[in-house]
Amino acid sequence: MATASARHILVETEEVCLDLKEQIENGADFAQIAAEFSACPSGAQGGSLGEFSQGMMVPEFDAVVFSDELGKVHGPVQTQFGYHLIEITSRSD
Repeated sequence: MATASARHILVETEEVCLDLKEQIENGADFAQIAAEFSACPSGAQGGSLGEFSQGMMVPEFDAVVFSDELGKVHGPVQTQFGYHLIEITSRSD
């Protein structure tokens, strides 16, 4: 079964998500931004979600984590929880 590790930042609006993505692309530290802005408890760990299997996350999140490029910040990705920036840190089949 496919597994992956990722970190993310969860916010309420697409506008905030886009602003944070721009900050990260301009050199801001992902983990620091996650700790300061993420609405998810994982923010305290720099947004790290650890390792998880395909199907453990909501479908929109899984679609990105199990198909998009590693090491790049993806998003905004809208789910029932809000808007996510996602960085895939590892993946295995």
